[in-house]
Amino acid sequence: MSERRNVLFITSDQQHWFTLGYLNPEVKTPNLDRLAARGMAFHRAYTVNPTCTPTRASWITGLYPSQHGAYSLGTKLMEDVPTVGDCFQRGGYRTALVGKAHFQPLKSTPEYPSIEAYPKLHDLDFWRGFTGPFYGFERAELARNHTDEGHAGQHYALWMIEKGYANWREYFLPNGKPFAEGDPLTDSPHAQRRPGEAWEIPEDIHYNAWIAERTNALMKQYAEAGENFFLWASFFDPHPQYMVPEPYASMYDPAKVTVPEFTEGEFEDKPPYFALSQQERPDFSAFQEPEGHGIHGAGSHLRSREVKARHIATMYGMMTMLDAYVGKIIDQLDELGLAASTLVCFTSDHGDFWGQHGLTMKAIHHYEDLLRVPLLVSLPGTVPQGVVSQSLQSTVDLAQTFLSVAGLPVPRTMAGVDEKPVWFGEVPTIRDHVIVENQHQPTTMNLRTYIGSRYKITVHYHREYGELYDLQEDPGELHNLWSVPDCQALKGELLLRFLYGEMAKAPRPMPRIIGA
Repeated sequence: MSERRNVLFITSDQQHWFTLGYLNPEVKTPNLDRLAARGMAFHRAYTVNPTCTPTRASWITGLYPSQHGAYSLGTKLMEDVPTVGDCFQRGGYRTALVGKAHFQPLKSTPEYPSIEAYPKLHDLDFWRGFTGPFYGFERAELARNHTDEGHAGQHYALWMIEKGYANWREYFLPNGKPFAEGDPLTDSPHAQRRPGEAWEIPEDIHYNAWIAERTNALMKQYAEAGENFFLWASFFDPHPQYMVPEPYASMYDPAKVTVPEFTEGEFEDKPPYFALSQQERPDFSAFQEPEGHGIHGAGSHLRSREVKARHIATMYGMMTMLDAYVGKIIDQLDELGLAASTLVCFTSDHGDFWGQHGLTMKAIHHYEDLLRVPLLVSLPGTVPQGVVSQSLQSTVDLAQTFLSVAGLPVPRTMAGVDEKPVWFGEVPTIRDHVIVENQHQPTTMNLRTYIGSRYKITVHYHREYGELYDLQEDPGELHNLWSVPDCQALKGELLLRFLYGEMAKAPRPMPRIIGA
């Protein structure tokens, strides 16, 4: 293997930044804590978009969703968009992804084909013959389901069969017309399962085991061949529905977890749709439009304290199980003697609500709970150890930074920032702001947030309402300053900074090489 650095990218799905043991004593994550201790932990890292497809496409392109085109769930990243994997391959690296991609939607059309769609998800003959190329990954081993969703299939299903579980479908619900009609599982106990209950799947065929096993096999293969690699282990948890097998399902007592609560009156100064979340049958029809196809979070968020406590306890179990399998990957890296030559980066695509502000799961509310993400980086001997940084970080910067750390050229077409000087401890910070996009509907639910060191402002497309928070004086974001008379000069200044930020994020594919 050459002296160049490898990149091991490990991700979770929909993880609140506070669900790490070194921050929150209610949950146990010893391996992620170990990763934080041997590197840097960034406590002001933000997603580029609070939903899956846009963010994951940004991770591999170094572009904002408005630039790479996969602007919302239900869209796809076009195959002709250059990716970080393409760059690594040109540099002589092996590239592989194991786990969740979600670069394409569950529906395929002639104009917008998707191999992550029905019925191809369950066409195991197709997946036996396909392992890539896929968006810059020469090898891709994929799945699409969260917990027991009926989307389960693809390479994950083939692996379960190889493990001797020809009956693997028994552990997953039917989903979609091809399987819901006449499927013998429709009337099984699995179809009646409630989130928060134990998942009956054997641990040895849980997707955490699959992702860790296959990631380690590829890592060992590359190491033995002396090849550099960009390897992505993409986990699905703790994305709802909250479900996990024993012993993790009963590891945490719902009576002993902290349950966040809604603060009475906190939505009175917020955009009007916030209050709808606290109604039993809210009407979001005003936000529907052609090509919209539904809004995540546009429904009732009312849950009893008992239900929320059960979900939190189960989610903590999911985190502890995920952590155990992340540990297996880190252990393998150490055993192969690759730790000092491999950048390890752990993050999540976006945050989560489990009661904060009266909200649940991911939504259309740009609170810190949803926008902030865990970000841990480690490279012993190069990245400072045991450092907690308050440097603003955006996950749009990952692609550029990975290439820079590996010593490869960074394309001018990428829009983010090379954070290597911060990650290596050479400078305390580079960014003075981050921008989060969320075009969940084409026009009616289209919002962007600018976050600086102290203030945070959210603009809603063609709406008079907005949000402005002083994160220093009001870290809980209870008091919206958007319409406060004494804050109008501040709002104007922040809107101008926002505009500057939008102008600055446009990539410049080439320099000016002559006057005309």
